[in-house]
Amino acid sequence: MARGLPSAASLARFCQKLNRLKPLEESSMETSLRRCLSTLDLTLLGVGGMVGSGLYVLTGTVAKDMAGPAVLVSFLVAAVASLLAALCYAEFGARVPRTGSAYLFTYVSMGEIWAFLIGWNVLLEYLIGGAAVARAWSGYLDAIFNHSIRNFTESHMGVWQVPFLAHYPDFLAAGILLVASAFVSCGARVSSWLNHTFSAISMVVILFIIVLGFVLARPHNWSPEEGGFAPFGFSGILAGTATCFYAFVGFDVIAASSEEAKNPRWAVPMAIAISLGLAAGAYILVSTVLTLMVPWHSLDPDSALADAFYRRGYSWAGFIVAVGSICAMNTVLLSNLFSLPRIVYAMAADGLFFQVFARVHPRTQVPVVGILVFGVLMALLALLLDLEALVQFLSIGTLLAYTFVATSIIVLRFQKASPPSSPCLASPGPTAKKYDSFSDHIQLVGAAQTSMSEPGQLRPALKPFLGFLNGCSPGTAVAWALGILVASAISLACVLVFGNSVLHLPRWGYVLLLAVSGAVFLFSLLVLGAHQQQKKQDTFQIPLVPLTPALSIFLNICLMLKLSYLTWLRFIIWLLVGLVVYFGYGIWHSKENQREPLELTTAHYVVFPSGSLEETVQAVQPASQDPVQESGCAE
Repeated sequence: MARGLPSAASLARFCQKLNRLKPLEESSMETSLRRCLSTLDLTLLGVGGMVGSGLYVLTGTVAKDMAGPAVLVSFLVAAVASLLAALCYAEFGARVPRTGSAYLFTYVSMGEIWAFLIGWNVLLEYLIGGAAVARAWSGYLDAIFNHSIRNFTESHMGVWQVPFLAHYPDFLAAGILLVASAFVSCGARVSSWLNHTFSAISMVVILFIIVLGFVLARPHNWSPEEGGFAPFGFSGILAGTATCFYAFVGFDVIAASSEEAKNPRWAVPMAIAISLGLAAGAYILVSTVLTLMVPWHSLDPDSALADAFYRRGYSWAGFIVAVGSICAMNTVLLSNLFSLPRIVYAMAADGLFFQVFARVHPRTQVPVVGILVFGVLMALLALLLDLEALVQFLSIGTLLAYTFVATSIIVLRFQKASPPSSPCLASPGPTAKKYDSFSDHIQLVGAAQTSMSEPGQLRPALKPFLGFLNGCSPGTAVAWALGILVASAISLACVLVFGNSVLHLPRWGYVLLLAVSGAVFLFSLLVLGAHQQQKKQDTFQIPLVPLTPALSIFLNICLMLKLSYLTWLRFIIWLLVGLVVYFGYGIWHSKENQREPLELTTAHYVVFPSGSLEETVQAVQPASQDPVQESGCAE
């Protein structure tokens, strides 16, 4: 081998480091945070995170520029796709009651580098989302005072014409973010109380909008004379759906808060279901009355609801809408500032991000450093940057996180559930997870000599019909089927989205590719369904696995492909920056480096190829190892 080039063993160890998994601690309730949030608290956090600027700003923008009155269909499809993802979050949040949301779920099932990239994207999503909502909040408050705040700022600061910068510095938006950060740093109970207050006002205003809107409805506004119900066709509905995902990104605040929930196994799934249902109903009904009150093509995208009531002669109602929108946006700001520091806290606690963000205030029991630092960063973004072009960036990060969480559900369902080694912890000891890659993780699915079928093995009733799968080693067929499922979902989505508009395929070619991709997708589903799954009676599990997460994966990919090329370019640049941070800091400071001696590498798996991972680790552990450490229990 040439001098200076790494050996094959070194490359193998490096790849295993990238894909090592965090131990799955399902039953541990110990935490440095305070468990004080009830089901109502979590539900209102979710509603507050979803019902905000999307309702008051996004509804008019999508209706006028993308879907017309069919905006309600866009919201419905986005809600269904979000429901599929929400069910996956609900199962994980109940099973792993730890802060971290999609980052943590990916870490325990897919691997470290994937988890870091998901966390890195969620971090930017919350930063941009909070800053964008703050600017919308500022704009609505400014509209109440006839734009006197903007005029005063422009007259004294001038109008900026610099790329990527706003036309003027928004001191009001930056100020509200700093004030909200101060309140959130006071503790989870203070944040929850504020969220309750603003959510109650917001829901009353939404009910007022729906009732008065139906009273003022004019069905003629959906007639062909006004352009019809779907003037932009199916493509416009799908494009609107991709943008409408911004409206539903808030439900993951519930999963991110599971470490502070009193009873996460019951409260997290219930709160996610109720909050998503309430938010979807609000968006669909409000978009319906909006396009029925005034023609869709005459909507003011900046303040559609207030302007619609003003044009129908109810200017006083516009003032109520403005007040409601400010309260709703306050809940979104609180939700963002509540979730973002906890995601960063989870990454820092695992060693993948700077350790200063893992510090928890001893009195308030919140990650106060993360709250203040990222609150200031969010305020700077709102103060200086032009955020309109970055709104779609929020959707791509969310859709990618949903895709990874859905894939993680399939991985864990077909993984063998290791029995608890002691009463204090239901997960296997940390030494069983050190260099466990995704492919290794899938192969934890049962020993060949067990008397009954275990997760990942072919169902006994199907063995006579699927004998060709019986020759595969445990987990191999599942791993291949999952990879083919994701690849065929990408292929099928590309055909549907680009088949006519970009590829210009002839009809027979379009149908052929559609049929082949669809057949491979269905076949991989059938192969997965032919294998045993984990069944847990004490925690929530989503129904129809692998169908439900597979549909979530497919819908998320379709919606990602509908986003602009510029959005993808920005996304790739942000990923590259994240890789620099990971390889420069995260991989060297990961807590997984400390879980077992570095000598336990892939060589040990080669020595014992026929045994399970637990048997392999036991074979190489010193006989004098402390039994408490073997059980994985903390003193």
